Amino acid sequence: MPSTSRASRFFEQADQREYAFCQAINRVAGVPSVLGYFRLVSRLGDGWFWYALILALPFLAPPPGPALALLMALTGLSCTLTYKLLKRWLIRERPFISFPTINCGTPPLDRYSFPSGHTLHAVCFQTMLFVAVPALALAILPFTLSVAASRVVLGLHYPTDVAAGALIGGLMGFAASHYLLADMQRLMAG
Repeated sequence: MPSTSRASRFFEQADQREYAFCQAINRVAGVPSVLGYFRLVSRLGDGWFWYALILALPFLAPPPGPALALLMALTGLSCTLTYKLLKRWLIRERPFISFPTINCGTPPLDRYSFPSGHTLHAVCFQTMLFVAVPALALAILPFTLSVAASRVVLGLHYPTDVAAGALIGGLMGFAASHYLLADMQRLMAG
C-alpha cells in the first residue's frame, strides 16, 4: 500500500506542524461555558440540526423547499460515503490520540480524523442554502462556523481536517446546487 504509507508520512509531518496550534485552541475548552457550547454544537452537528432543517425546509422556503430538502438528504448521504471512504483510505489519527496533551472534549463518532465529516456536511448544506435560500443561509452561517471551530476546540480534528472538509463539502454543495438551479429554471420557464 504505497499510497497509504505516503499519506501516513505526510500526516505525521502535518501533525507535528499543527500540534502547537491545536493545543492552543484546545485550551479554550478548559472554560466550562466554552466546552458546553462546543459540545452542544458538536452534538447538533452530528446530524440533528440538519435533519430538523431538512424537515422544516418545505415550510421555511415554500418554492424551492421540498426539492431542496430532498436534494440535501441525498447529498448528505453522498457526503457520508465520501468522508467515510477518505477516512478509511487515508487513516489519520485524531489529535487527542496522537498528542495526549490535547484533551478530547467529547467522544468522536469514529476513529480517524481526515477529513472532518461534521465540517464537510455543514459547509455542503451551507453552500446549498446560499444558492437556494440566501437569507436562511445567512441565519445559519454562525452555526456552520461554530461546527467547524468545534472540531479543533474539542481536540477531534486538526485545522487541515476542517479545511479539507470545508473544501470537499463546498464542492459537493455547489455541484448539487447546480442541479437544483437547473430544475428551478425549468419550473420558472415552463
